[in-house]
This record gives sequence, C-alpha cells and structure tokens, in this order.
Amino acid sequence: MSLKNFFSKSDKTKQPQAIEAENITVEMLKTLIPIRSLSIEKIESFATDRKAERYPAKTILFSQGDEADCAFYLLSGQVSISDNAGKNYEVEANTAKAKFPLSSGIKYTLTAEAKTDVSILRVSQKIMSMQPSEPHHPMSLNFPARLSNSRLIQTFSQNYMEEDIPVPSMPDVALRLRKAMEKDIGIAEAVKIIQFDPVIAAKLIQVANCPLYVTANPAKTCLEAVSRIGLKATQNLVISLCIKDIFQAKSSAIKKLLESIWRQSVYVSCISYVLAAETKIVNPEEALLAGLICDIGLVPFLTYAANLPDDYYTEQELIAAIPYIRGPVGMNILREWDFPEELVVIPSFAEDWYQHTQDKLSLIDIVVLSRLHSKIGTADMAQLPAITSIPAASKLDHVQLSPENSLHILHDAQNKINEAKRAFSI
Repeated sequence: MSLKNFFSKSDKTKQPQAIEAENITVEMLKTLIPIRSLSIEKIESFATDRKAERYPAKTILFSQGDEADCAFYLLSGQVSISDNAGKNYEVEANTAKAKFPLSSGIKYTLTAEAKTDVSILRVSQKIMSMQPSEPHHPMSLNFPARLSNSRLIQTFSQNYMEEDIPVPSMPDVALRLRKAMEKDIGIAEAVKIIQFDPVIAAKLIQVANCPLYVTANPAKTCLEAVSRIGLKATQNLVISLCIKDIFQAKSSAIKKLLESIWRQSVYVSCISYVLAAETKIVNPEEALLAGLICDIGLVPFLTYAANLPDDYYTEQELIAAIPYIRGPVGMNILREWDFPEELVVIPSFAEDWYQHTQDKLSLIDIVVLSRLHSKIGTADMAQLPAITSIPAASKLDHVQLSPENSLHILHDAQNKINEAKRAFSI
C-alpha cells in the first residue's frame, strides 16, 4: 500500500472547514507518536506531500459518537476535550499530551473544540497500525543502533538466535491439568491433579475466595473452589498461579527487578479481570491470564543476565533492552507452551497503545487498556497518551462502558484488585 493511502483524507463524515493550510516540517513529525517511528524517508515524503489545517477558535473538530475517519494531531493552539456529561480537559500544543493524537479508533469517544485558533494535522486511522521502521518481529530481535554496542545485548541476541537460551518450562501441575482436560475429565479428576501441588491448591482456594469471585459461602476445599470457578477457569487460574515460580533469579539485583515486574503483571492482570467482567464480551479468566503473561519474555533475558559478571552490563542497559525483548521472546515461550494465538500475541501488543487488530473489543484491547491504567499516577504518566485517545477505548461504548467512567469502575473495584494482588503474591 502506498504512503499516500495512509495519509489521505476521507469523506465518510462531515469535516470542519479550515480557514487556511500550513506547511509541516520533518521536525514536527518527529515529535508525533506513532508517526515518529516511521522511516525517515516516509516522514520526509509526508512532510512534502501534506499540509496542516488552520481552524478558528470555537470550531468543533470532532464530536463524541461520530464515526472516526481520521486521527487529529494538535500542532499549535489549545483544544478543549469534553464528554456529554460536561467533564473536560485541555490539550496545549508542544506538551506531552500533544505528542499523541487527540483521538483514534473506530469512533470518537469525546468532543474536541478549538479553544484558540489551532493548527491541526489530520491523518488516516491506518497510520495507527503501521509497522515501525524497526519492527519487533515475533521470531527475531531488533534493537536500535544506540544499543548495538552493548555486550549484554550482543551476546544474548547471538545465543537467542542460536536457540541456546533455555525456555522456561510450563509448571508440571499446569501441564498435567491441560493434558487431562483434553480428555474431557470431570471436576473430581481435576482436583486430584491440582492437589499433587499443595501450594497451588491452597492458592487456588484463596483466589476463589477473593472478591473477584462474588460468593456468599467461602470455599474451604479445593473441590469446592473448582466447583465454584468451573474447569476452564480453573485451568487458566492454575497456569496463572504457577507463573510466579518462573520469575526467579539467583542475583539479588535481578531478583528484585523480576519481583517488581511480577507485581506489575499481577496488577495488570487484576485490572484486566475487572474490565473484562464489566464488558461481558471478553472472558475474565482469560484476561487475568493475559495480564500475567505480558512480561514473561523478560524472564529468560534477565535470568541470562543474572549469570553474567556484575561488570558485564549496567542497569540502564537492562532497562533499555526490555521493550525489544518482551514481544519476540514472550511469543516464543508461549508458542513453546502451545498457547492459543490470541494469548501468544499478547506480549507484543501489551504496550502498543495504537494496535487495532479488529473492530470488536478483544483480549488485546483489554490488556492494553489495563496496562495503560496501571501506569496512571506513576513517573511514566507524562509520556502516556490519554486513555480516551487510543483505539481500544473507542470500542468500549458497544458494551455500555465508556472511557470516561472506566477509572470510576476501577476505583470502585480497588478492594477486589488489592485482595487479588495479595492472593497472587503469596
């Protein structure tokens, strides 16, 4: 597909009338996410081919509920973003929020009005899913030039491509349960397998009694827990509970980092469960498992680093490599474990805010929304898009869950999330 098709205008919906056109520069485009990920040749071609549009104050740029035919970037001026209930926030050009599109996805989730005269760049929604110039291919590792001289990354990449990096094995009880369930076993048979691992059996009872599973009478035995949750949900939960044992390392520094990653994974998984339960489209237990496997690809990498001399790498090198390791190595592990494809791709899409694999709300969308929610209030928040601007948020209206009240829903569910976090962090 030609570059022009990605940046062409659409006539699907009525567009506001611009008062003039303005030139754009390569420097402007290099600040916009995800446009800045394109090759320099495409960015230069775009800067030559297209212009920004100038609109006067009080112009309605787009309205909540309308079909979204393009994404809007604010290049100059101020815009007021609001919902039908009157809640609003402002975006000013040249700030962190202005690096992201004001809205993207299948429909506009909010209304945008020019507070001052503004300069707007409109691009096709297709650009949100364009592959970056340095793609994270599922079966290969691709690092930017700035990391190419790292000894850690060079040696890990070589060993990984030569398949000399051990892939964590699926825990025995989870593997045995999966194989047994392929033979259509009953609850009693499943309980016998789970009870071979008393720790997992105890954890399963605790999770079954946590507020995620509303019940009047607490489960006192593994049989009661499995009966309450159901066989398929039990299988997902057993795998989820076993995964923590993989996040282990001998090095104290690496162990601390892995524990931090595990806590974050648990938090994302609990948010995923709550959001999935609200949508009534995505299976909550699958969402819980999906949240936990987001960062599983980091385990072989950090375990490998833990076995190297302390002076072989710096903490900064470890952190810098994580975004390029997570997807391909995570997918490799999950394929080795014979996971379904909708779970296999989760590590690659977990922080791809602008992924749009399908119009219907999907498991990937739930994880992306949860991952973004989990970073609210952290030091990373300034570098994140507004939750209302990402494609996943635009799909929530179909299930009576708007982006504007999702934080309220999570606030109401905070006790459930905290209890579940404690259960998984034993």
